[in-house]
Amino acid sequence: MEKKFFETQAIHVSDITIQVTDLQQSIEFYQDFLGFQVMEETDNKAMLSADGKKALINLEQPEEVVPKQRRTTGLYHFAILLPARQDLADFLKHLLQAGRAYSLQLGAADHLVSEALYFQDPDGNGIEVAKDRLSEGWDWSGKSVQMSTDPLDADGLLKSAEAWNGMPEETLIGHVHLHVNDLLKAKKFYVEGLGFQEVTTYPEASFLSDSGYHHHIAINTWNGEGAPTPYSNETGLKFFTIVYPVKEEAEKAKERLETLGYLVDEGMVKDPAGNQIFLSDSAK
Repeated sequence: MEKKFFETQAIHVSDITIQVTDLQQSIEFYQDFLGFQVMEETDNKAMLSADGKKALINLEQPEEVVPKQRRTTGLYHFAILLPARQDLADFLKHLLQAGRAYSLQLGAADHLVSEALYFQDPDGNGIEVAKDRLSEGWDWSGKSVQMSTDPLDADGLLKSAEAWNGMPEETLIGHVHLHVNDLLKAKKFYVEGLGFQEVTTYPEASFLSDSGYHHHIAINTWNGEGAPTPYSNETGLKFFTIVYPVKEEAEKAKERLETLGYLVDEGMVKDPAGNQIFLSDSAK
């Protein structure tokens, strides 16, 4: 894992907060199945960590929670980034064996820059578990990185698979992929406002990053232009945190957003599609 894309050098996603219908059911999934540690737990919230120190996934059960609607803005998936290919092999074996108890529908892909597995949690929140290839091998054409959706070499991975012992301590949130309802407006928010750079495009989608990563953020209109925003008590994304290398960069981003007409309230801001983001810096 190349930490230069996630620590002091780059703007990146550090954690995500998800709303769920049944907190205990979700804790069982994320702790017992995926292998996260529960750092803190209350009646309606839980903080999950890979190393017991830093929360990566926060679960919340809102009052009068309602299930996820179809074809809204919000979370498409978030990526759990593993430190080693061996970890991905071990997790794939675990997914094929223990995942049957959750009736998971498994997807898989080789994106050239990474290898990835896809499935959903009990509330339909999309999850990607991935391992990056070394950045020296990524193919760039100017400011664009080549990505694809090729078949994953699952058989090759499984040849080296061993027992899954939970999320490795160096696990990170690799990226967040969002449904938006206006691609151009959203791109302007994330590029001109937050400071990311567009590094590749797909039909009705844009992939954005900082410091030469393949993507920290992806946005798409696959749920339709003008898709509605979810209810505040609906399962799915509540917010995610973007971290800036230094406080000054975070403050400049807030100023740019306000110039563009977005309200930043105590670090919290909504993108044009209503996706909430908390802006922080590495000093916090």
